[in-house]
Amino acid sequence: MAEIVIVPDRAAAGALVAEEIAALVARRPDAVLGLATGSTPLPVYEALRARLSGADVSRVRGFALDEYVGLDPAHPESYRSVIAREVVEPLGLDPDRIRVPDGTLEGIEHHGADYEAAIAEAGGVDLQILGVGTDGHIGFNEPGSSFASRTRVKTLTAQTREDNARFFDSVDEVPMHCITQGLGTILDARHLVLLAFGEGKSEAVAGAVEGPVTSSLPGSAIQLHPHVTVVVDEAAASALAHADYYRYAYANKPAWQGL
Repeated sequence: MAEIVIVPDRAAAGALVAEEIAALVARRPDAVLGLATGSTPLPVYEALRARLSGADVSRVRGFALDEYVGLDPAHPESYRSVIAREVVEPLGLDPDRIRVPDGTLEGIEHHGADYEAAIAEAGGVDLQILGVGTDGHIGFNEPGSSFASRTRVKTLTAQTREDNARFFDSVDEVPMHCITQGLGTILDARHLVLLAFGEGKSEAVAGAVEGPVTSSLPGSAIQLHPHVTVVVDEAAASALAHADYYRYAYANKPAWQGL
């Protein structure tokens, strides 16, 4: 069962997860981080700026979850640009150690396998940051994705494109396809940390944590993983049937366990 941590707000969530990441980097200076994009993980990256200030992060490695297919890597909303702007530069990471799936059209049929090989060569992901879409997707694994799937090209749903249109001038500019780590790839990470904020994510969170394990709600795949931490604010937790128990369990958790 995932550990559910209900916090007052995004800032508290960011501080909590940043503390765990900083501890990981202190234990393992060449830690491998799984990096999500979008608005959800921003509080974590913001908190990490202060938490890792002065620390040696020169050996930290990272793999982004996904990338748009056919979007110029220099475009400000390509995930290569987003990761550079929001993670690599503020945290002082070595850009050569941070990988993003290759979304260029040339050779696209091989890019997924190449990315899988790079993750394996790095020894796998130590801690994977995740968000969850309103339809329950994680990464760009839309409903119907196989739990055994690996990094591959996917067609984005109309809902996902509409959700992401806020980053573009119009929904028509949101690419139709993406390359994303598969659910099987994500489940290979040693620790999954899923964040969600706002009432709009409450049903997806409840389904992922308490609902049946089903490809119709890809986020429910986290129930198959042995080490999952779900960090949500009160609004995102509002549809959880056992929220009171989660609060009680976390309040009485042995301090040595960490996240």
